[in-house]
Amino acid sequence: MSFLAAIAVLAVLILVHELGHFIAARSQGIYVNRFSLGFGPVVWKYQGPETEYAVRAFPLGGFVGFPDDDPDSDIPPQDPNLLRNRPILDRAIVISAGVIANLIFAYLLLALQFGIVGVPEGFNFQPGAIVQPASETSIAYQAGIRDGDIILAVNNQEIPASKEALSVLRQQIQTRANQELNVKIQREQEQLSFKLTPEADKDGNGIIGIKLISPNGKPIYRHTGNIAEILSIAANRYQQIFFGIVQGFGQLVTKFGETAGQVAGPVKIVKMGANIAQNDAGNLFTFAALISINLAIINILPLPALDGGQLAFLLIEGLRGKPLPTRIQDGVMQTGLVLLLGLGIFLIVKEALFQ
Repeated sequence: MSFLAAIAVLAVLILVHELGHFIAARSQGIYVNRFSLGFGPVVWKYQGPETEYAVRAFPLGGFVGFPDDDPDSDIPPQDPNLLRNRPILDRAIVISAGVIANLIFAYLLLALQFGIVGVPEGFNFQPGAIVQPASETSIAYQAGIRDGDIILAVNNQEIPASKEALSVLRQQIQTRANQELNVKIQREQEQLSFKLTPEADKDGNGIIGIKLISPNGKPIYRHTGNIAEILSIAANRYQQIFFGIVQGFGQLVTKFGETAGQVAGPVKIVKMGANIAQNDAGNLFTFAALISINLAIINILPLPALDGGQLAFLLIEGLRGKPLPTRIQDGVMQTGLVLLLGLGIFLIVKEALFQ
């Protein structure tokens, strides 16, 4: 069920993005002949007076179609309400509206989280640390440790119920390279014990191939009816997430070799959302806000086949006084689309087969 929740979140964010384009166009009287959520075969459609609305088989996508690109359209080519015949500013509003919609929606999600779930007020810690094996070939996995297991003790040394749990566990493992350890874990309502031997890394520290996820605790929330406080806290959290994502994109550019492996595709994003939904459904709001801001920032990048690429064409048109030749625009957009699809397929295959 948690996987369905994560997929539903992504579908809603894409719907919001496309609704931004749609509303910006229709509010200016610009023709829109198609509004589609998803891609692939059509599973449902409705023909309105001007627009065909459709839901397609695969929800992780969507588009707004304009009759400008429809060879079967009976609208005269010089009609002022075709998108291509509008002034640059009108077109820029339509193109950027999806990004703006995602940014606004992210803030509303955070405000809803603090209003409905509550304002975070710390954690109620329990003994142990939540871990995840790095791979199926790791020492931890081979010994029997699985995703979401809680390590309670190492050689009878208990992992404390505090935010320091991760550092205590790390020290217990790093200082015992090549020594057999008895690890006690909790898996749901069952306690198990496994024996394993950390291997030494290049610095002589013991490693067993686990990712330290978090201390074992649940957040404590304070409910408030103060709307101003909720909006203020949401704004602060929004600012943290936004600038954190921008910084991450900056590091991806400046330290590509170190950070490229951290780029997530659809499979990994859905897995992350599923884990969040399983551990704390309330945090789905934060997950959705984070992905919504990511979606906005990615789309505004001046890359072909993205909103930012189309805005770049408009900027060039404004500077030249006329648009680039259609064949050049089409060639750049098609090349960009192929590259983006290729990257998406690569990430899906990589994450589905090797993670």
